[in-house]
Amino acid sequence: MRYRRGVFSAVTPPLEARHYASGLNSRFHGAGLSFAEYISACRDMIGKIRNAAGATNPRQGIQGNAPFELKPAGADSAGKQKPWRRGVLLTHGLSDSPYFMRHLAALFQESGFRVMAVLLPGHGTRPGDMLGVNWQDWARTVAYGTDKLAAEVDEVYLCGYSAGGALSIYQSLHDERVRGLFLFAPALEITQQAAYAFLHKLLSWLFTRMKWVDIKPDKDLYKYESFAKNTAAQMYALTRSLSARLQLQDLHIPIFATASVDDKTVKTSATVEFMERQTHPSNKFILYTTDKKNLAQNSATGKIEWVDSVVPGQKILSSAHTAIIISPDDEHYGVNGDYANCVHYYPDEMGKYDACSMHPHECWQGEITPGNLEAGILRRLMYNPNFAALKTSLKRFIDNLP
Repeated sequence: MRYRRGVFSAVTPPLEARHYASGLNSRFHGAGLSFAEYISACRDMIGKIRNAAGATNPRQGIQGNAPFELKPAGADSAGKQKPWRRGVLLTHGLSDSPYFMRHLAALFQESGFRVMAVLLPGHGTRPGDMLGVNWQDWARTVAYGTDKLAAEVDEVYLCGYSAGGALSIYQSLHDERVRGLFLFAPALEITQQAAYAFLHKLLSWLFTRMKWVDIKPDKDLYKYESFAKNTAAQMYALTRSLSARLQLQDLHIPIFATASVDDKTVKTSATVEFMERQTHPSNKFILYTTDKKNLAQNSATGKIEWVDSVVPGQKILSSAHTAIIISPDDEHYGVNGDYANCVHYYPDEMGKYDACSMHPHECWQGEITPGNLEAGILRRLMYNPNFAALKTSLKRFIDNLP
């Protein structure tokens, strides 16, 4: 039997090869490498692990999961002391990959930024590689990327999604080179379920199956669906360390942040509190909500840009943690994408899982809140219908940077 959300389930998916570590992707191995060499080494590692598992679309899997870099567009991007004026390091979220950062990368490139995107250890290969990772190696990866970026640009900026947001803040607290932050649904505080996984990590040494919070089909090319208990444990440890540092130190740099009130992965209230403490006049905070009363009452305050996340014409009930940084045009996660996130029904409600997977365009979309799940068959929203407006706000923020 399998423990799930406080109850025992009679449905027990089997552990498969992907639920065991490859032995190649649990630590950061980029020290001493140029960024181009680091990208090449990661691509080789991803290919070796995925090909050994008989992965479908091996080239596509390597391309989307690997770290990457982009040169800035425009003649006015040259720096005074280094090749480029501005650069940004992109860090993806927990259990996903650099693929999630590609739409933001294109925007930064268009805005004259030198772009580098890292791959956090344990990610991009197989879920089992998350069993042996630690958050300190994630932090080392961000520190490495920051060093490589700083060697090429006059002004260093960090951009992070979810766990990547927390890691970007962590780096900025002890790195005076960081001139500003771009945070998307930052994981400043995680749910009690994740903390529970941390407290019960000891059991995973006794029972192999207890190493996993969720065992899923893992059909997504760019994000793990199965969730290792150590993943939650490391994220919990990171947020505790970050919280302790933030209590002792303030940030005095421009911050652009977005979050969703309905987020079921991280606590948005922690992001709101964090942004309320920041004092830089250039700060910008966008908050997605379904609360019409809140929209009406707060739209004129100026401190937060409230955005209505309900889009009836697209059957969108709310925004979601997984949606904010993905364009509707994305060929994998977008309106006409080839992937539907239905894993919240697996394995206990297989009828709903099959209906969601096979007929995604007939489903409601949104965050997997109790209210949304009661509306009918729901697929978790994987794109931001307001992405064009988000790009406009981002460009305006960039144009007004000091």
